[in-house]
Amino acid sequence: QVQLVESGGGLVQPGGSLTLSCAASGFIFSRHHMGWYRQAPGKQRELVALITTGGYANYGDSVKGRFTISRDNAKNTLYLQVNSLTPEDTAVYYCNTQYALFSWGQGTQVTVSS
Repeated sequence: QVQLVESGGGLVQPGGSLTLSCAASGFIFSRHHMGWYRQAPGKQRELVALITTGGYANYGDSVKGRFTISRDNAKNTLYLQVNSLTPEDTAVYYCNTQYALFSWGQGTQVTVSS
């Protein structure tokens, strides 16, 4: 079965950075555009970054210039480097394909607070 296992979140101060990881299995990872999504309390889940099968990245306006999505197809792993964090980035971060074809994993909590 498909598994999406996010890790790397934590509590950071404003301006801090983290690297989030997503270990994927149960599907042909390299054939899918992959994205990072996040959901803050009381908010809808939103796509914040997308990377295509060819390695091209797209970002939501709120994170552009601060976040970097990457993938290692040999490791079936997706990454999100998050920099210059603000409290508005506080959310549970999830990985999935474009259009979220699979069941959601547990996510990883990013909390930005002083």
